[in-house]
Amino acid sequence: MSTPFTKTTEEYPTMDEDTMTYSSSSGTDFYFQYAIVFIGIFGTAANALILYAMVASKEHKKQLLIFNQNVFDLCSCLLLVIISIMKICNIHLTGILGYWLCMLFLSESLLWSSITGSTINLMSITIERYIKVVHSSLSRKLLHKWVKCSAAAFAWIAGFVYEMNLGISTSTVIDGVCHGYSISNSKMAVIIYGIWSFISFYIIVIFIFVYCYGKILVVIRRQARVMAGHSGPGRSASQHTQSGHIQSNVIKTMILVSAFYVILWMPNYIFYLLAFIKPDLAIHYVGYYFSVFLVFLYISANPFIYAVKFNPVRCILVGLIPWKRSQQGSERIEMPTPGTATARTASQHN
Repeated sequence: MSTPFTKTTEEYPTMDEDTMTYSSSSGTDFYFQYAIVFIGIFGTAANALILYAMVASKEHKKQLLIFNQNVFDLCSCLLLVIISIMKICNIHLTGILGYWLCMLFLSESLLWSSITGSTINLMSITIERYIKVVHSSLSRKLLHKWVKCSAAAFAWIAGFVYEMNLGISTSTVIDGVCHGYSISNSKMAVIIYGIWSFISFYIIVIFIFVYCYGKILVVIRRQARVMAGHSGPGRSASQHTQSGHIQSNVIKTMILVSAFYVILWMPNYIFYLLAFIKPDLAIHYVGYYFSVFLVFLYISANPFIYAVKFNPVRCILVGLIPWKRSQQGSERIEMPTPGTATARTASQHN
């Protein structure tokens, strides 16, 4: 999915059209690469901070798949920076080293392996939440730690195998220049792949989001009505309410992440679908760059969604701010309840 301008092998000897197209957009390409480096560095720092907050709050053990999602985003942003810098340097590729630099990095195969794995992992999170809320009794039998670990590992393996196989089979080095995802033995195969990719990684993903989170919201509202009708004093009721609140926040977070996926990926998938079905269609490069920019914006924006909506992560991040940390400390000291363990804790602070 690195480039929509896929050509068959017999078209490569005469590349005049490609040369003219790229030269006419060289200025746009130059500024675009620098913009991508900036957003990649920004996304790398933000994702690293969220991963630290999840580890510090011990949420990486409780929310394994969500933690895995942030690891995917961190790897994607880091690879984005590395690949963009390599492209800016305009390395002349020769020999075995040049070949593998093209296959792994300049063709963007590793980058798209991480992005594809991220999409698979996002679907796994959605299905996990669906089973946990809608089929709570079944979840205790199915959602063991080894199942979640297997789902996380599958996302990495499937994304890597799929994209690397596709990237190596459709990429080549010509005159020291890497042409990633640019060769195919059949135009019909290119069209079939474009349609299949659009359906598999966009339409089906949207269907899973809408169906699972729709069912989840129905069940949560039903449970809220039941709890409101049977609410009473007692520690168990309070604990149940707190547990439900935490679960609700996690679900809201993932709904927001999913909604951003649908919106920000839409231009890119539509662009690629048109390019695969109608390769000779004249599409302006500004539109292509804009669609790709939205994809990388999604990867870099995810950490802020977790920071705003995911309470344990937000508490850790707020604690990193010096004046907020001192404010939280004073609140813990000044608000004890007399005659409780909290009061004893406050007296120890004093």
